[in-house]
Amino acid sequence: MEKITATIITFNEENNIERCLQSLEGIADEIVVVDSFSTDKTKEICQRYPVTFYENDFKGHIEQKNFAITKATHQIILSLDADEALDEKLKSEIIKVKGSFHSDAYSFNRLTNYAGHWVRHCGWYPDTKTRLFKKEAGQWGGVNPHDIIELNSGKSLVKLHGDLLHYSYDSISDHINQTNKFTTIAAKAAYEKGVRSSTFKIVTRPFLKFIRDYFWKLGLLDGRYGFVICYINALSAFLKYAKIKELQEGKKI
Repeated sequence: MEKITATIITFNEENNIERCLQSLEGIADEIVVVDSFSTDKTKEICQRYPVTFYENDFKGHIEQKNFAITKATHQIILSLDADEALDEKLKSEIIKVKGSFHSDAYSFNRLTNYAGHWVRHCGWYPDTKTRLFKKEAGQWGGVNPHDIIELNSGKSLVKLHGDLLHYSYDSISDHINQTNKFTTIAAKAAYEKGVRSSTFKIVTRPFLKFIRDYFWKLGLLDGRYGFVICYINALSAFLKYAKIKELQEGKKI
């Protein structure tokens, strides 16, 4: 039976972390939480559970998650965000895998809850994520804040049944606030990688994003919240390219 270290990064996650930790019961043999010096009850809640708790300055989502991996004592990593939890089907699948870990990595679908509504379209589902992997098989990469596991060449990947439940936003206001924050991070990261903006991109990218998510990705089937999500997704594209343009002009964002 393979042993699993679950890794979680946190910052002011008192409303989410307990649900995440409870979903790992019977799955994780070790839980490593790396916190960015939360000012709420995150640490206090974690200390109620068998958690190894670290505090580390936040340099980026990718950097923080890779730091968490270095603190794991087992070779198998299960990485979750604090606002995520395993559903019962996925738990049973992971338990089976622990008995015979025959792949280098495993992926599964992520299902997002938006203000109480489970979103099954809008480009948000199935939203397949690789989160269970051998430590030497890969590392976190991508562009902040959109981190992904990048597997090393030749490593195998198998998809499991079940869903990773993502409790994203309690309200539309939460979504808008997070969008403003994340587009600033994304714009800076993209600009550093050489991405450049223009008036044409600022005008067209939001329109194309909405058309894709609402019609092609069937966001319209998610009702009122489907429209809201797709509209804010378009706003995200607008803000990202508008902020990149400001960086090109030497302005602060």
